[in-house]
Amino acid sequence: MAGEIPDLIAEARTGTGKGAARQARREGKVPGIVYGGGADPLPIQIPFNVLFKHLKNGRFLSTLFNLKVAGQDDVRVICRGVQRDVVKDLPTHVDFMRLRRTSKINLFIPVEVINEEKAPGIKRGGVLTMVRPEVELIVTAGDIPESITIDLEGLNVGDTITISSVTLPEGAKPTIDRDFVIANIAAPSSLVSADNAAGDDEGEAAGETAED
Repeated sequence: MAGEIPDLIAEARTGTGKGAARQARREGKVPGIVYGGGADPLPIQIPFNVLFKHLKNGRFLSTLFNLKVAGQDDVRVICRGVQRDVVKDLPTHVDFMRLRRTSKINLFIPVEVINEEKAPGIKRGGVLTMVRPEVELIVTAGDIPESITIDLEGLNVGDTITISSVTLPEGAKPTIDRDFVIANIAAPSSLVSADNAAGDDEGEAAGETAED
């Protein structure tokens, strides 16, 4: 399971319709609805500050939450839409979908690095550059991996690690349909400077020869 699924605490909303939604907003809350999963839709409301903080953290639409509502069983949900005020760009309504264990969802999964000490390129002073510290995967809600692993054993300066070289958890696949780079081992700055200097010297030498 991908770490600890964050809790999202909400309240059941007794009324529905525009009037009840306006009342929720006057109370500093954002109205919403939870649907799907073989159960009836559940009107909810979330404190504005709580929702705004989650939105500010980013990737709200691709984060799995454990929704907690008093009097209801906890349920895993994912946001499927946030309506915003056209002028202030602040959230005015939010939709969540309940997930079954077999549901397929898009989530960002962190990348774990192993065997740095066994990479000749790192020993030579190469620098590991994480192009994608997280990778967006399509995964099953009931079997979310904690991470995906890249192995640096035997890699030299200039080598790259692409998604095709990674063993993904069963049932998971990337959302991007191409062989993208996750990380690479770049040359140390001292080596790059030395190479540049050598190139300049060769250029000057060639210029002197031409003048002669």
